[in-house]
Amino acid sequence: MSYIFKNKNSSMSNTKYIGYYFKVSPIQPATEILIAELGYIGFESFVETENGVNAFIQKDEWNEDILEEVYVLSSGEFDIQYTVEEIEQINWNIEWEKNFNPIIVDDVCSVRAPFHEKPNTEYDIVIEPKMSFGTGHHETTHMMIQHLLKEDLKDKTVLDMGCGTGILAILAEMRGAASIDAIDIDNWCYLNTVENIERNDCTKITAYEGDVSLLKERKYNVVIANINRNILLDDIQAYAKSLKPNGILFVSGFYKEDLSMITEECKKNDLKIREHISRNNWIAVSYAL
Repeated sequence: MSYIFKNKNSSMSNTKYIGYYFKVSPIQPATEILIAELGYIGFESFVETENGVNAFIQKDEWNEDILEEVYVLSSGEFDIQYTVEEIEQINWNIEWEKNFNPIIVDDVCSVRAPFHEKPNTEYDIVIEPKMSFGTGHHETTHMMIQHLLKEDLKDKTVLDMGCGTGILAILAEMRGAASIDAIDIDNWCYLNTVENIERNDCTKITAYEGDVSLLKERKYNVVIANINRNILLDDIQAYAKSLKPNGILFVSGFYKEDLSMITEECKKNDLKIREHISRNNWIAVSYAL
């Protein structure tokens, strides 16, 4: 069971929420599509369960017709049923502590919370995800970790764009990168990245709150962007301009069927596909300048 947090604000402890409890058959890829569509219309938190997903939205952002924009619910390919309730308060820290289990990627890299026992892995990343996305449980983060474990990052300059919890930036430092910029437009993600940088005793990561406009005049050997298809399509040109000669771009956050359009946009910016990994219809790809 995994917990995913997105787009929070600091006053949320007294916020009323509407909770939707979805039972989905078959589970995949319907659950991933459902989460993506719900996130697009304002749902903030998701707990994946054995039968589907629980989703939460602030009552102030909710209306009775909100699910009319969720097209997967009308798909004949899946059976999706749900119940709804209003929730006075949610203690998100308690929720993620209940549901966040440690993971190990390729027997080399562990991602865990401070209260988990330290495993015997080469790279041990300790995070408190709180209100940010990126625990390693989601397919895209898991695959990006796999890419970075294979890439030579020693003495490289790295950008982690849309850093979330900072997990990929932290791994880049552990893998020998000389300097890393971690950027996220979401304030919670920025603050959480700063906390996790300190928690892992990192000294080569600088976190910034902002978007692709921060990349002017910056150059990197490696750019990591685990965001979503539309943002990637908008920003690939900026990533390409930020790469040093022979630089590498790692991207994820989209489905297999989107690979062709991502690759086409990369080609327009002189980026050639190197390698891709797929996991439950999600895909993570590397391109070379």
